[in-house]
Amino acid sequence: MKNLVIVESPAKCKTIEKYLGSDYKVVSSKGHIRDLATTGKFGLGVDVDADFKPNYVIIKGKTKDVNMLKKEVNNADVVYLATDPDREGETISWHIYDEVKIPDSKYKRVVFNEITKDVVMNSINNPGKIDMNLVKSGETRRILDRIIGFRLSKLMQRKTGGKSAGRVQSVALKLIVDREREIRAFVPKEYWTIEADFSTFKAVLEKYHGKEVEIPNEVAADEILGKLSRSFKIESVTEKEKNKAAREVFKTSTLQQLASSKLNFAPAKTMRIAQKLYEGVDLGNETVGLITYMRTDSVRISDSFVADAYNYIKGTFGDDYVGYVKKGKKSENVQDAHEGIRPTSIMRTPESVKAYLSADEYKLYRLIYIRALASLMKDAKTKATTVILENNGYTFKATGSVLVFDGYLKVYQEYEDSEDVVLPDFKNYKSDVITADKIDKIQHFTKPAPRYTESSLIKEMESLGIGRPSTYATIVATIKDRGYVILKDKKFEPTEIGEETTDKLQEFFSDIVNVEYTANMEHDLDEIAEAKKDNIKVLHEFYDEFEPLVEKAFKEMEKKAPVETGEVCPECGGNLVIRKGKYGEFVACSNYPTCKYIKKEKKEVTEICKCPKCNQGMIVERKTKKGKIFYGCSNYPKCNYALWYKPTGEVCPKCGELIVEKNGQNICLNCDEAN
Repeated sequence: MKNLVIVESPAKCKTIEKYLGSDYKVVSSKGHIRDLATTGKFGLGVDVDADFKPNYVIIKGKTKDVNMLKKEVNNADVVYLATDPDREGETISWHIYDEVKIPDSKYKRVVFNEITKDVVMNSINNPGKIDMNLVKSGETRRILDRIIGFRLSKLMQRKTGGKSAGRVQSVALKLIVDREREIRAFVPKEYWTIEADFSTFKAVLEKYHGKEVEIPNEVAADEILGKLSRSFKIESVTEKEKNKAAREVFKTSTLQQLASSKLNFAPAKTMRIAQKLYEGVDLGNETVGLITYMRTDSVRISDSFVADAYNYIKGTFGDDYVGYVKKGKKSENVQDAHEGIRPTSIMRTPESVKAYLSADEYKLYRLIYIRALASLMKDAKTKATTVILENNGYTFKATGSVLVFDGYLKVYQEYEDSEDVVLPDFKNYKSDVITADKIDKIQHFTKPAPRYTESSLIKEMESLGIGRPSTYATIVATIKDRGYVILKDKKFEPTEIGEETTDKLQEFFSDIVNVEYTANMEHDLDEIAEAKKDNIKVLHEFYDEFEPLVEKAFKEMEKKAPVETGEVCPECGGNLVIRKGKYGEFVACSNYPTCKYIKKEKKEVTEICKCPKCNQGMIVERKTKKGKIFYGCSNYPKCNYALWYKPTGEVCPKCGELIVEKNGQNICLNCDEAN
């Protein structure tokens, strides 16, 4: 018997094949093998008049992979579809099953929540079938995104300077635009506080004869100061021990948030590194996945990991540090198909694998490992002290806390934001009167809500129920790449075109491009996955409302006039304007199509280094017909030397080939080594 296992990523093949042995062959689909065509009505690849029947085509460049899969399937007795353990992975398995025409009796569906031998073997021994409800949900999401994306993007390109619009990206952009306008409209309000400084601590004025004190201006502050002396009576000292619990293990959103704030990683970078840690790392004596699957909104962890972690904590830190499992808050949108993000083995400490990881891989693995370890450690204990001071009827308050037992902070302290505020031991004071060194008045102004960071935007999207673990990073990257927002001091600010796009969408699609509608759609997709809703009915309800709005917008939306350059057309005397084409902006005559003049731009060519092939021409930056940048010889077509990566100008000392910049490293592609 020959067993075939099909996974998504080539990086998993060797690892899984080693676990399964010679009776199994593991091959990769290299991700999706097919997608919706761009033919038919509006180029949607969906027959909206035939209950949204999709027209799937093999993705360009994947025919060779599909033929390989067909050949391998024909030679196998049993086929295990082992794509990723989420809705998208289920859909990819179905596409392979359907396109390759695998007999129903011949295939089995397995999922690997982690790439370790025990989990892989257990999954192979307990297979299932493709979950068609998950497939329907994934297919419905794809159709919705195609319809909304194609129809609204075409509208934006024709009527505005915008490049695209989307079901979730446009709502995320609206959040940023709305916040920016709140900030612009915000009118700061002046207020003052009064603070008593006792050299070792500070106390702030709170009440006068039991009522809250508001100090609107300096005059009111000076009036209060005139009634105060520097002598304060200690009215009460309250000490209370508090427990501070660790957070639960990471899910996708919280991992992206903390990696952004603590490691300065963009969400896309976090997911790229996490993917590598999940798929497998060569540790010298073995290749193994270091973390569980990283696209999840669950914080559940397996009993076996909990037991191993408790033993590790007990042996490393002692019985006093063994904690309990953190449950987290259960959201109605949580898909609890697999675990939270944790290390696959508590024994693989960050230091023990550091030599096999890049600097960024180590940082992220350490963050995941420490978070999971801390989540199972005992609560930290603090002694919180509150001191109430009285001065001529005015009540001042000072608070502080002291760590009395570190608990989970033993390992997690560097990732916490809070610090101890230590108050003196008031029991040692001989008198109940204490003298301030000085009493200050301090001016303040109210501040608007802060601009979104990448971290806080993801947190907001999750709390509002829009997007899913697999989409957060893509949404953030898309609105940046489209030029709708810029990051300034790590905070999002909308660009002019970002605001214009939002305004136009709200003018015509406010009932659809909003938080509530998008969240409800996510809920509908979840219910399709649970067989509680019919996917065709959901699509009809959406399309019957959406398409009339699109047609109305195409007719009534005012088209943005092209920007004039101030130059005159040399052929007809008309004004030259900036237009947008398939490959970017260009300058042309405003009288098109009567006058078809296009200004030819003179491009400065930067010579990078001498061509190593002909030794005559220079390597320069060039573009393909589709606008993709590559680096080739200036003597083309006589010399056809070309590279996709930018040369550094240096050559490899081993083979003499050019060293290029790839993924932030200088690498020789021939030797495949960093230099």
